[in-house]
Amino acid sequence: MSVLTSEAVILRTWPVQEADLIVSFFTRDYGRVKGIAKSALKSRKRFGGALEPMTLARAWFAERPRQELVRLDQLEIVRSPLSAPVDHVRMAVLSFYAELLDEALPEHDPQETVFRLLVSVLEHTHAAQADTVQPWMALTYFTLWMTRLMGLLPDLLHCTACGELLQPAKIAFPHHADGLFCAVHRHPGDSVLTADSWRLAQRMLRAPVSAFAAEPWPRRQAADLRRFTVQALERHLERRLRTAEALARLGG
Repeated sequence: MSVLTSEAVILRTWPVQEADLIVSFFTRDYGRVKGIAKSALKSRKRFGGALEPMTLARAWFAERPRQELVRLDQLEIVRSPLSAPVDHVRMAVLSFYAELLDEALPEHDPQETVFRLLVSVLEHTHAAQADTVQPWMALTYFTLWMTRLMGLLPDLLHCTACGELLQPAKIAFPHHADGLFCAVHRHPGDSVLTADSWRLAQRMLRAPVSAFAAEPWPRRQAADLRRFTVQALERHLERRLRTAEALARLGG
C-alpha cells in the first residue's frame, strides 16, 4: 500500500454507512481521486472542517491494491471557503466549480494547468465581499479557460462556417452546435455575443485572473460569454449542469 500526499481541492462528499464519507477531491499531482474517509463524521482531529467543498488542503491518502477508492487519512486546511462570509451567490459559484470538475475530469489523470486555474479563481472568489458581485468575474474567467483547456473553444476571430474575419457587432452562437458565426451564417434563434464580451474573452485568454480583479463587474457583465461557454461545456458532457441552472436563476 503506497501513501501519497498532494495539494487538493475538495469537490464533493457522500455519506456511506454510519460515519464514513466518500470524498471526490482534485489533487495537483494525481488528478481527480475518489476515496473513503473513515469515521469522517466523528473525527474532527483528522478532518475538522476540511471536507467542505472547494476547501484547498494538503491531503494524505493511501492507494489500496485492487480497490477503486483510496483511503483518505488526513486533510490539513490551506484555505477554506468558510474563512469569509458566505453569501448565496458566492456559494452558487463555488458549487458550479465543484460540479463541473467532478463531471469533466477523468480519475487519476493529472491536470496541473486546470489545478492552477482553479486555485487562482478560488482566490478571487473567496476575496469577494458579501456586498459585491465580484464572483461573476472569477466565474467568467473559469468557464472560458475550462472551455479552452478541454479543447472546446472555437476560433474567436473567424466564422466557424466560412472562415471570414468576424465583425464585433455581428457575432452569433447557436444553442445546438459549437462555434461562432458571422451575420451571413447565423440562424434565426441564435444568441448574440456582444462586442464587449468578444473583446473581453480575448483579453482573458492573454492575462491572469488577477488582472481583472480591480475592474467593476456588474452581474450582467459578460453574461452572454458565460452562457456561450457553459453551453459548450454541457454539450461536451452531454448533460445539463444543475449548478449552472441555479446560477442562471440568480441572473448570471
